[in-house]
Amino acid sequence: QVQLVESGGGVVQAGGSLRLSCAASESISSFNFMGWYRQAPGNQRELVATITRGDIINYVDSVKGRFTISSDNAKNTVYLEMGSLKPEDTAVYYCSAYRFNFGNYWGQGLQVTVSS
Repeated sequence: QVQLVESGGGVVQAGGSLRLSCAASESISSFNFMGWYRQAPGNQRELVATITRGDIINYVDSVKGRFTISSDNAKNTVYLEMGSLKPEDTAVYYCSAYRFNFGNYWGQGLQVTVSS
């Protein structure tokens, strides 16, 4: 069973920064892509950023220029650097690993709270 262990959430003031980490129990290059999602209260889970096995990166428009996704294959870890945080970035953030024919594997979720 694939395990994704997230760390780095917390409370930060608007304009501040946080770095989220997601350590996988298997080689991250075995997945088609890794990603970060978030879900705010009352909202659906939304995709924030993805990075493919070939390092193709995509972001949701609302975080472009503020968030950076990266990976370290040697550590089997994916990161989400979040800068210029806004109160509307407040959500539970989930790490995900996707494998064709198997679907998404999920981390336990991290609370990120941005105070105004």
